[in-house]
Amino acid sequence: MGRQVDGAGDARLGGGGVSPVARSIVDERERQRLLPALSEARAPLTRQVEVVDEYGVVKPMSIPAERDLTIYVDKRELVTLMTLGAFPEWLVLGYLCNQRLIRSATEVESITVDWEVGAAAVRTRAGIDSIEARTAHRVVTTGCGQGSVFGDLMGALDAAVLPPGPRLRQSQLFALINTVRLKDTIYKRAGAVHACALFDGDRLQVFIEDVGRHNAIDSIAGWLELQGLAVRQSAHKVFYTTGRLTSEMMIKAAQMGIGVVVSRSGMTEMGLDVAQRAGLCAIGRATHQHYYCFTHPDRLIRDVPLPARPGDRAA
Repeated sequence: MGRQVDGAGDARLGGGGVSPVARSIVDERERQRLLPALSEARAPLTRQVEVVDEYGVVKPMSIPAERDLTIYVDKRELVTLMTLGAFPEWLVLGYLCNQRLIRSATEVESITVDWEVGAAAVRTRAGIDSIEARTAHRVVTTGCGQGSVFGDLMGALDAAVLPPGPRLRQSQLFALINTVRLKDTIYKRAGAVHACALFDGDRLQVFIEDVGRHNAIDSIAGWLELQGLAVRQSAHKVFYTTGRLTSEMMIKAAQMGIGVVVSRSGMTEMGLDVAQRAGLCAIGRATHQHYYCFTHPDRLIRDVPLPARPGDRAA
């Protein structure tokens, strides 16, 4: 007979089978048990320097502390990323997921980052199948701080197509834009970085800054892989980025199961095509109460009364 699972309610069905709810709880517990061990490497995110302004006055200024991190997978050198290194283990894990080299965090046994040598050692549980062939084809992208992806850029898009919904209210959109605007950031102190954030509706879950927007989204992907089922499968995930909405950003968002992406920047033609194919709502030029919805406006609910547009005549 099926085994009763604590907290699962009635885990038995007629004939002794285990209910889908109980099975999902067992699977999730096993998944949590198999999550990788992570070092907690930290490094200064900014550096104080002296600059000379237009009047010849010497002033102190903070600049981002960019550094290189070489990823080794089972002692094989894979790639070197340029990063701030705020959460390097999340970055490495998310990079492997978004490059489709692993399907889940449970395939990784440990990630150890050593800033003294600028290296991240990844130990997998069973190796990565055909890693040489899968990393032989490198596609140069528009990404800053990364610049390339392995394999066919569009290869996983069809598998990442999102189902209908979820929907985001306009009031939630404005609230999350304001949350990012008010946040104390490295950008405000030092500039020269991109930021990405993951929201559940308008509730901020994680915020990452890095020298490149791809490092930031990969770090969020790594964080997401380490979360429980309710967070990973939430239908209300919204991704925010300060960077432009390009094809590779759209593909990564779709792979992460995110239905709405918001940017304060614009969108490229290929990014638009990918968002349309994936069923992803892409919102750009988003500041205060202004935005442009480029794709799938059906995912956005207008619930905020706005002032009349300039040139509109009163009814």
